[in-house]
Amino acid sequence: MQTSAYHDGMRQLQDRFDTRRLADRLDEKLGRSAFTAEDRAFIESRSLFFLATADAQGCPDCSYKGGDPGFVRVTADNELAFPSYDGNGMFRSLGNVLVNPSVGLLFIDFDKPSRLRVNGRASIADDDELLATFVGAQLVVRVRAERIFPNCPRYIHRTAAMEPSPYVPREGSTPPVPKWKRMEMFVDVLPRD
Repeated sequence: MQTSAYHDGMRQLQDRFDTRRLADRLDEKLGRSAFTAEDRAFIESRSLFFLATADAQGCPDCSYKGGDPGFVRVTADNELAFPSYDGNGMFRSLGNVLVNPSVGLLFIDFDKPSRLRVNGRASIADDDELLATFVGAQLVVRVRAERIFPNCPRYIHRTAAMEPSPYVPREGSTPPVPKWKRMEMFVDVLPRD
């Protein structure tokens, strides 16, 4: 666990560009390790976020995670949980979590530019009590937040209203089979279920 908000590399650049005082003030005023009511509302209203992970050697990976608003839930003052749905079977993100639990999550509102970062430690479970409450979930991922902070929204591009994906698991609905799962080159290696 990183005890300071900034490591030596960050400090080198802060000193080069004379932003150390600003960086310290931002962390002092905005950084936290517990979710606020506003954080909870923001996170639980999002239909997507980006998940950064790294393998045991520190090689990074980043993935998009999407669902209906509310698919990420703040479950404690310093914890959130989200489902892992059927994907392409590579398990890049969750495989990384098994060997290196450090993660970064980035939540963005593209309509009213806003973003929130959550850095912490993740765990995955197939027997989590929340599993039954997430339609279509294979696993539940829990993240214990170590550092939560809003991020400047000025470079966020505004987007038109998004159309929800028909592939997101929903109560009373069976998602269509993705095209790639019907391609001849993959049919013989798909999981039995």
